Amino acid sequence: MVTVNKDFPLQSILDLSQLKLEESTRRLGELIASEQEATKRLGLLVQYRDEYHGRFLAAARDGLGREQWRNYQQFLEKLDAAIAQAGQMMAHSQQQTSAGQQDWLHKRGRVKAFDTLAQRHQAQVDYRESRQEQKNLDERAARNHTTRNPED
Repeated sequence: MVTVNKDFPLQSILDLSQLKLEESTRRLGELIASEQEATKRLGLLVQYRDEYHGRFLAAARDGLGREQWRNYQQFLEKLDAAIAQAGQMMAHSQQQTSAGQQDWLHKRGRVKAFDTLAQRHQAQVDYRESRQEQKNLDERAARNHTTRNPED
């Protein structure tokens, strides 16, 4: 990014936009981490449910009493409810991450636009300075030439 030194009129807006982009970047990182955690949590619940269901089937083959059967079924229902809730939380987290990505893209585009304007401004400042420097050199050379060759 450009740091403009000759009174770029939009410098404060560029600086503010960069700060907002940094904040959006930090927030997006948090959202991504949260989404990954929700996905991991859902995966662990599904894995645990599969293992527990396997134990239930093994116990059923060996013979289960009515109370044990009911306990297994109730716990599997609780696991299913927890999986459904974790799935909803993961979906919500994915939506938040997507919104965070859109926000970040918007802010990045804004910074790029102001940065482009700053670069153009700096190029104009540099061009004017080099023209002025060249003009000064030309004048100095003309004076030196005149003082060396007074008969011209």
